Amino acid sequence: MSTYPRIASLKTFDEFQSRITELGLQIPADRDVQSGDAAPLGESASVGKLRIGNRFCILPMEGWDGTCDGKPTELTRRRWMNFGISGAKLMWGGEAVAVRHDGRANPNQLCLTSENLSDIGGLRELLVQSHEQRFGNSDDLVVGLQLTHSGRYARPNQKSKAEPRAVQRNPALDRRLGIDDDTAIITDDELKSLIDDFVVAAVRAQKLGFQFVDVKHCHGYLGHELLSGVDRPGQFGGSFENRTRFLREVVAGIQAEAPGMELGVRLSIFDFLPYRKSESGVGEPEPNADPRLVFGANASADGVDLSEPIRFVELMQSLGMKLFCTTAGSPYYTPHLQRPAYFPPSDGYQPPEEPLIGVNRQIEATAELKKRFPEMFVVGSGYTYLQDWLPNVAQAVVRNGLVDSVGLGRMVLSYPDLPADVLEGNVMARKRVCRTFSDCTTAPRKGIISGCYPLDPFYKNMPERKVLMDLKKEG
Repeated sequence: MSTYPRIASLKTFDEFQSRITELGLQIPADRDVQSGDAAPLGESASVGKLRIGNRFCILPMEGWDGTCDGKPTELTRRRWMNFGISGAKLMWGGEAVAVRHDGRANPNQLCLTSENLSDIGGLRELLVQSHEQRFGNSDDLVVGLQLTHSGRYARPNQKSKAEPRAVQRNPALDRRLGIDDDTAIITDDELKSLIDDFVVAAVRAQKLGFQFVDVKHCHGYLGHELLSGVDRPGQFGGSFENRTRFLREVVAGIQAEAPGMELGVRLSIFDFLPYRKSESGVGEPEPNADPRLVFGANASADGVDLSEPIRFVELMQSLGMKLFCTTAGSPYYTPHLQRPAYFPPSDGYQPPEEPLIGVNRQIEATAELKKRFPEMFVVGSGYTYLQDWLPNVAQAVVRNGLVDSVGLGRMVLSYPDLPADVLEGNVMARKRVCRTFSDCTTAPRKGIISGCYPLDPFYKNMPERKVLMDLKKEG
């Protein structure tokens, strides 16, 4: 078990600040959090034709509770309703939605097929309705949809069976998925067909009323892996121009077929070598992994190198894209970078660093990109580990221009209306604050629907909770 002080033990702002100082970190935080429309977090923003009512954003998460044919269930609808009552005015997709069946990361992920349009459109309508019921109107609410293909991490048919469509051979990652030949590599012709699928999905999203789409490039999935495809032959690998061809052609297709649709990218802006669990249980870099195959890391893959991510954002700007959401690494091989946590998922590893260092790393890298690209509307990630002190840091990073919007993911599973409480000046409900127990990750890894089993009474009372507890005991 980690020996770092738990955030929940830092009872006062001074204690939190002392811990930040002790670690030598640069995480900004305001002692007093303001409420109301004039507060830093309550200010509106304009992005193209979009008006975003405040500086809170709900990040897209990977759903595990859809039907086998990619439709939402009542559990999915409950989650989207909670997004609506959250108080956040920007919905970055709500959920990762596959553009076709073989791109699903699990057999219960949503899929934007022609048969599922009314059901997925209904999610947006439910979100908007719940927001209007809680806040009076939705004039400044912006709802997008994240479009994805899971590539190397596709499991479209069985939870226990990987069906990878990798971009190139990667020995450190191939071993984990049982890839031992080139049959799992997606071809150039398949990528060209996939580009068409992304365009079709964006057209469908526009018709359903979504105001923007995210062409996902993060977390080791297909778009992200293409960016590190230095050994891939053909039109989509090798040079930076080739490795970004997928994005350029998807964007060109969407702009031609869905004019007026705003476009964004959620990008893993840095990564490290793949990590594994050491004999002590603490994460360590995979030995003999190839640092050339890591996007956004320096030559030895022990630090951040933003040179290519900067080129990527320059490309986004040249394509007329204005919405940019940052994240880091991958939940499959560098989860401590992506979602700093005190308690790892059951198949993970103990954090190799104080998790606050991971939070600081994301804040600083995002701030560097915002500084270089002030015209972009930048959403940051990785804030949940701050727990009780999240609002203090959120206000400071927005007030200081380090980011435009603070994105919340797993926090809204346990405490969906945290943004509303902050903006209305309510005392935070400490018993609902996510403590990064990681059950929302462990559950799907064990084949169970995802949810906040420790803190959400709805999931706490489900029979799946006992199943999950028993499976965790077994290891």
